[in-house]
Amino acid sequence: MRRSLLTRAATTAAAAGLALPLVAAAPAVADAPHGTAAGASDQCSGRSVPAGKISFQLYSYSGWQQEIGIDAVLGELADIGYKNVEPFGGSYEGRTAEEFRALLKEHGLKAPSSHGSTDPEAFEETFDFAKTIGQKYTGSGGFAGPGVPFFGGSTSWESAMETAEAMNAAGEASVKAGTGKHFGHNHWNEFALDVTDPATGETMSWWEAVAQNTDPRYVAFQVDVYWATDGGADVVELLEEYGDRIDLLHIKDGDLSGPTPAFGTQTVVGEGDIDWPSVLEAAQGKVKYYVIEMDGAPTDASFARESFEYLTCADF
Repeated sequence: MRRSLLTRAATTAAAAGLALPLVAAAPAVADAPHGTAAGASDQCSGRSVPAGKISFQLYSYSGWQQEIGIDAVLGELADIGYKNVEPFGGSYEGRTAEEFRALLKEHGLKAPSSHGSTDPEAFEETFDFAKTIGQKYTGSGGFAGPGVPFFGGSTSWESAMETAEAMNAAGEASVKAGTGKHFGHNHWNEFALDVTDPATGETMSWWEAVAQNTDPRYVAFQVDVYWATDGGADVVELLEEYGDRIDLLHIKDGDLSGPTPAFGTQTVVGEGDIDWPSVLEAAQGKVKYYVIEMDGAPTDASFARESFEYLTCADF
């Protein structure tokens, strides 16, 4: 299941004798009224991602948050038309769960997921907080258990099985706490590193080994499309094979022509190398939330606005 995503659209175009860009450009839209998505979506044709399924990873604006505060950031997102956000540890600014829930409500926002702790010793506190702010999933920016090396290195079948066991335990605890399945979030190495099942001799990516050995009653996956593609995965094929396990996508775009990992090259959604029409088509009826993210987004509303408009105007 190695990367063919970047060449899919180009191959199709070449076969038809057409010279087309890899990524379909978002239709031009007028400025939308604050607080609604209608200003953009009313001028779009074809299918799109409903605003109620779009979320925003607040880590994208950690730099902007340091300048204007989380209250103001949430206000900007609500004005654009977002209905959901995905907090991380720094989002709360010392607020209690009750205080943060009230802040979300003030801006008409929900937090169906977050990136939080995977420490078993902190499960009770983590899940209590998640339940109070109304989460439907728990998870983190990685995986419970040993996971994979962030840079280079190697991994093993045993590491994948230890991770799967830890994910199952976290997921079962989360479901019993009333906060839904526990998800794992990938970067590139989960797909770049392979492991071999000693019982069958089959070789697969580390991510696939974990997916195949976790309990679907308790464990889901949040696939970061950009990093998965950078690691060699074909996300369309991944959704076709594991779509019943992939409840969330991180919608991230950028230039993937250089070496892996592709740091420092992320863009507004729709302006990079990801073939979004194919991904969004494959995600239909499977993915519950589309979480927009850019690592280190500019300190203004442009990234959030332009990416939201792309998804709500997507034609696929």
